[in-house]
Amino acid sequence: MNNKLIVALFSLLVLSLGKARAENLTPENQVIGLRHIIEQTSDPQQREAALKLMANAGTYQALTFAASLMGDEQPQTAKAAASTVWQILAAHPEYNGKESREMLSQAIPLLEKKQKKQAKTWLDGANQNEEGFVCLFNGKNLDGWKGLVENPIARAKMNSNELAKAQEKADELMRRDWIIENGELVYIGNGWDNICTVKNYADFELLVDWRLDPTGKEPDAGVYLRGTPQVQIWDIRRTNVGAQVGSGGLYNNKKNPSTPTSVEDNKLGEWNTFRIVMKGEKVTVWLNGVKVVDDVVLENYWDRNLPIFPCDQIEMQAHGSRCYFRNIYVKEL
Repeated sequence: MNNKLIVALFSLLVLSLGKARAENLTPENQVIGLRHIIEQTSDPQQREAALKLMANAGTYQALTFAASLMGDEQPQTAKAAASTVWQILAAHPEYNGKESREMLSQAIPLLEKKQKKQAKTWLDGANQNEEGFVCLFNGKNLDGWKGLVENPIARAKMNSNELAKAQEKADELMRRDWIIENGELVYIGNGWDNICTVKNYADFELLVDWRLDPTGKEPDAGVYLRGTPQVQIWDIRRTNVGAQVGSGGLYNNKKNPSTPTSVEDNKLGEWNTFRIVMKGEKVTVWLNGVKVVDDVVLENYWDRNLPIFPCDQIEMQAHGSRCYFRNIYVKEL
């Protein structure tokens, strides 16, 4: 591999994300930038170099993106992608899950002889009962998602007929305000219409990439956990509403910390990555690979006299302007 090419790619990463130095690039930010480079070039050597760097970054998003390139029409890219899939799984056994095992099964025919043997051994020894991360958004349709009906307390008071009618109206609104564009989940509405998982979740680890429209009016979004607001997404230029504190905080907390410990947002319009772990009442958030919320109680916004709900839906929220989501994965804990 051409080392000069790798150095050049790192320079592009720094510039694209608005960072001052390469050492500021966490693995998450490396993957964001490398994916952008791969999507912008058809040069097989550049793609191979970027995939090699992705293998070193080793995030779950790197794994899934590499897997998406195994069917590339350029054999060099397809083989490099398969090698990246194997290298990431070999270095990260915690990624074992049904979808990861399927990725590796598809990679094996493209691997060189030595890697192929190692990958088969890994696959044979993997726990076949481990569900692992599950893809919540397939980039093609809204399967697994529904519109928002009230809040968890109000929903619980509805009878089955009332809930069904309300859900039908909410789903109609969801299909109007949320679309799939270039494989991304995009909010195009003008209101506060969350899109919600059909399934409810108790304890979980959630991965999601997001970005705000830099031309939008007052960009603002978030992620609801167990039906409750929220892990905040900000346009940090909006100092009039306190957005300069950065994204990732538990915005609606009153007693417990509500702001992130540092500002880790990429420049407006660029992609960002959340890793969110919820166990019991407590939430930990990493933004672009940096921990910004550490084991903080999420308060029940809907009734502050109650603890957070033990199990409910995950929701993507946006209002004010377009917001984009991709790479949405959840692992139940």
